[in-house]
Formats: sequence, structure tokens, C-alpha cells
Amino acid sequence: MTVDRVGPLQPHVPPVGCRHGVASGRHSMTPAGDASRRRVRALLEAVEPFDEREEADRRWALDWVDSGAPLFRTAKPATPPRHLVVYTVLLDERAGALLLVDHAKARTWLPPGGHVDDGEDPRAAAVRELDEELGITPPPHPHLGPGPFFLTVTETRPPHPHTDVSLWFVFDADQAQPLIPDLTEFTRTCWFLLTEPPEPPAGFEPYLSRFMNKLATFPRRSSA
Repeated sequence: MTVDRVGPLQPHVPPVGCRHGVASGRHSMTPAGDASRRRVRALLEAVEPFDEREEADRRWALDWVDSGAPLFRTAKPATPPRHLVVYTVLLDERAGALLLVDHAKARTWLPPGGHVDDGEDPRAAAVRELDEELGITPPPHPHLGPGPFFLTVTETRPPHPHTDVSLWFVFDADQAQPLIPDLTEFTRTCWFLLTEPPEPPAGFEPYLSRFMNKLATFPRRSSA
């Protein structure tokens, strides 16, 4: 299916162009021999913090990795209670739009994504999630690269509260590209214009506006 139109991030206006359907401290060396832990740590270190919150989340996440705590969800719904998640942001530069999905369980507009499997490279997890949830395998954004662009640490809501350590990856996309949404995950998908609301709008991923503000500060290819 394709999306024909885009709409601004306005929480009180029905979206258009949609389809229905750990304590901080000094960082120690990561335990030797744990390749996946070293890989996750390297990805976190490569994130360039945008604001004080992202800097604090990055320090917390590095301490969490160094603590030896499990990093991956091993059992549903939330075991262990802190684990890695990926967001996959599809960005159409020429249209000035990004894709969000109306998540069936969360009842929130957010980027596609999901949990990182035990021992999985988060970069591979991001590619896998796009293939599973939308039936596409787009390339990483040409200027933002294949690593995570943004990092958040989020306490989720009941009935299964837990901590998501989320790595946000950005992919090069075209809204004219056909998608095959997983309708067991999403009720709708929609392209939204890259307008920046002054406050995080209700019904959207709470850190989306921070992501968009960071995105606006990075040089990217012209939309012309």
C-alpha cells in the first residue's frame, strides 16, 4: 500500500494520508569476552548527545551496560525489567516527512521498532523490524549513518511497567514506496510533516519532539 498525503503533527486533528488497518558514575571497562555487550557499549558511546537529558540517559545507559546486568528481553512481557529497544525512523527528506505508526497496544503514534533479540546487534534488529513490520529494507540515512542517532531511556506505563533503553535509527525513505504493514502491530501508518510542536503532543511518543529538534540541527541533504 502507499501513502498519498502527509499531515502536520497536530494531536487534535485527525491525521491525513493514513492507512487503517543504574546510578551514574565513572564508566568501567565492559566485562571481557562479552562481544554483544562491547558492541552495545560502542554504539552508545558513538551517540552525540543533543541536550542534557540525552547526555544523562547516555551516562545511565553506559553504567547499566558496565554493571553486567542483562541487556536483552528474554521473556514477555518485560523480563528483565530493563532492556534494549530499537526505533526505526523512516525519513523522506524531499517531502520533509517521517513515518509514524499507530501502535495497537500502546495506543500511541510512534516510529516502527521493537525489542532487540538476545545477543543481536541493534543495527541488525532495526533492519529486521522494518522487514517484519513494513516489508521493506531501506538503506541507512546517507548523512546520519547506520548507527543510532538518538537515545532515550523511558519508564513505560502499566500493566507491565519496565524500562526501555531505546536506540533510534534513521533510514532513507520515500513515501511513495509501497509498504506492507503488520496489522497485528499497528492500526494505521501515516506520514507526518517535520513540523516541530512546542510541547510533546498527547498521543505521540513522548520524546518525538526532542528527536525532531535534534534532527533539525544536523546537516542533511537538501530537500530541493
